[in-house]
Amino acid sequence: MSTTEAPASTGKNGNSGYRWIGTRPVRPDGLDKVAGKARFAADLVLPGMLHAHILRSPHPHARIISIDTSPAEAMTGVRAVVTGADFREAPPKGADRNLMCTVIARDKVLYTGHAVAAVAASTRREAKAAAEAIEVTYEVLPHVLNIADAMADDSPVLHDNLFTRGVEPRPTEPSNIAARTVYQRGDVEQGFGEADIVIEREFSTQAVHQGYIEPHACVVDCGQDGKTMIWCSSQGHFKVRSATATVLGWDTSQIKVIPAEIGGGFGGKTTIYLEPIAALLSARAGRPVKLVMSRADVFAATGPAPGSIIKMKVGARSDGTITTAKAWLAYENGAFQGIAAMLGCMCVVSSYTLDHLYVEGFDVLMNRPVNVAYRAPSAPAAAFAMESIVDEIANQLGMDPIDLRLNNCPSQGDPTPYGPKWPMIGLRDCLEAIRDSDHYQSELPAGQGRGVATGFWFNIGEASSATVNLNENGTGTVITGSPDIGGSRASMAIMAAEELGLDVHLIQPVVGDTEVVGFTDVTEGSRATFATGMAVVEACRDLKKQLCARAAKTWDCDIEQVDWVDGAAVHGPREHDPLTIAAITAGAKRTGGPLGATASLNARGAGPAFSVQVADVSVDTETGCTTVKRYTTAQDAGTAIHPSYVEGQMQGGVVQGIGWALNEEYIYSDDGTLQNPGFLDYRIPVASDLPMIETVIVEVPNPSHPYGVRGVGEVGIVPPLPVLANAVADATGCRIGDLPLSPPRVLEALTANAS
Repeated sequence: MSTTEAPASTGKNGNSGYRWIGTRPVRPDGLDKVAGKARFAADLVLPGMLHAHILRSPHPHARIISIDTSPAEAMTGVRAVVTGADFREAPPKGADRNLMCTVIARDKVLYTGHAVAAVAASTRREAKAAAEAIEVTYEVLPHVLNIADAMADDSPVLHDNLFTRGVEPRPTEPSNIAARTVYQRGDVEQGFGEADIVIEREFSTQAVHQGYIEPHACVVDCGQDGKTMIWCSSQGHFKVRSATATVLGWDTSQIKVIPAEIGGGFGGKTTIYLEPIAALLSARAGRPVKLVMSRADVFAATGPAPGSIIKMKVGARSDGTITTAKAWLAYENGAFQGIAAMLGCMCVVSSYTLDHLYVEGFDVLMNRPVNVAYRAPSAPAAAFAMESIVDEIANQLGMDPIDLRLNNCPSQGDPTPYGPKWPMIGLRDCLEAIRDSDHYQSELPAGQGRGVATGFWFNIGEASSATVNLNENGTGTVITGSPDIGGSRASMAIMAAEELGLDVHLIQPVVGDTEVVGFTDVTEGSRATFATGMAVVEACRDLKKQLCARAAKTWDCDIEQVDWVDGAAVHGPREHDPLTIAAITAGAKRTGGPLGATASLNARGAGPAFSVQVADVSVDTETGCTTVKRYTTAQDAGTAIHPSYVEGQMQGGVVQGIGWALNEEYIYSDDGTLQNPGFLDYRIPVASDLPMIETVIVEVPNPSHPYGVRGVGEVGIVPPLPVLANAVADATGCRIGDLPLSPPRVLEALTANAS
């Protein structure tokens, strides 16, 4: 018995031998979403449901002296009140204490907006009024809001028990520097000695929010039997289950999490803020509780991407060979520890082959909300620094910026900056795709500037599960545990259709709850189509073996005589007509019962992702306003399972990167209050700000995936920051090292340059 293996992709911009992979069926959830029928967490209404409101700290740093909840408890409609004292005091060994303190403050508040108490009442108005009636006495402490101040020796320290990791010997005094990361190779001083040109610059970026349209929301119902049901907007409902259990001290078997549709996440919904609070309120009240963040709470109390300060020094020979790079990176972590600097260090020079490098990074704590992922975490800021300097080198040497990058491009087998050797990668293909594009070959209109840059993200695998069931009429159901935040339902259905030889429209993809499907890690790191898709393929291959066995039983022949070809069991000697899936399932009761298969795996071999982008801009010299006139992005997708969604991910990443480069930033007053907690003042790009984003899908198959998949959701946000900085520099002659390139900042640079 054999099952026909899927053929490999032919490579760049094409595929061969596939029936469904590379096609563009309408997404299974599309109609419900455009018609307004899709159910999000805030849409759910349960009988007897209460509404909750969280009281948040007005101070960026303060000790909680006392909390008097009696005024709230006496108010009309109030059914339950909780504070930090009602939660477990310490996490179990190995658990994330940061998570517990992020959900609700204990002895100290660490940022303006930190949760302090919560109320459940009959209506939202009653809950809000009661929460505001709670009396909290604070001892206000000194606070710190930026990297430079937080790293200073005399800075107010957020955590008395935090000692910098990655420093030997271990520090004896606590500080706000959570961790130090170093990657090095060769001798950087030797490399600078070999260089004909050396450029050294300092760069800064600001914290930016993911800008998802749907605020965090959940509904929690704790039953009298001790079973808790959670409906929530999340990128990983299994993590919601485990994190909620950790914070509350409950067993995960007590909790069932049902994933609602998700109205955007981009990494910002990979953690929890509300669920344990709503669960405890529900347990106290004996009623279901809904808790929904306001937009202001989303901005003030959930994790943005970190701001950064990066110092870069790069040397190159006159022939364009980059000899060495030295980087110092410091990233904001917010009030709790993270890994932002480590990720930045991994990415900062990964688009280049270097004999000599020294990269040092620092995670820095301050009185802001904890920073979390935002599409290729830390990589955009790192690329901004390195790609800006590479652009300067090309200008000073009189080289085409793409030719310079091609001269220094890593290939399979070269060492990465962070250790392993590069597998098969598509950076060179992406560079050539942009070089040969109509955009790059076109003449630049007068008065405009053009910028180009590369971006890297390593992608991840992690654990995934999938179940594929065949119905009695020959249709199929694919159940996975990955929330669909970018079209993964469609990609799962396409891969299942390709494997089984079944029409994709006969397959129903389902995102199962925590009791329906096996454990699956968070949808992050561009892992869903790669890792969960791998589980789907494995389950389908198991199913094909079962189908062949059923056909052998029907024909009363050896299973070795049965092949699976184009969606049907074929008898090798051709003594019987082929049996389709529908024919086999119709008789399944007589041959052994229902047909289904499950696969669970820890996916390895996530293919590194690269993107190369080019943009043309115009700059109004009277206002400093930058207008993006044309934009093209090329990205290696490995194999584009659904090209429309690959293009959408590419375009979406570019748009968010444009916002990061030109407009977006968190603005705090000196007293630690966020000044722009809404989309009116925190300005994300809208359609009228943008040209059509032109896309070039490059396909260099990832050999570790059955269909060559690489994750595509993240790397697209990496190049826009340096692309636009380089384009503005080309248009104006002003090299600006601080983002965003807002009109006041650009105008200031233009004025200084003129004088």
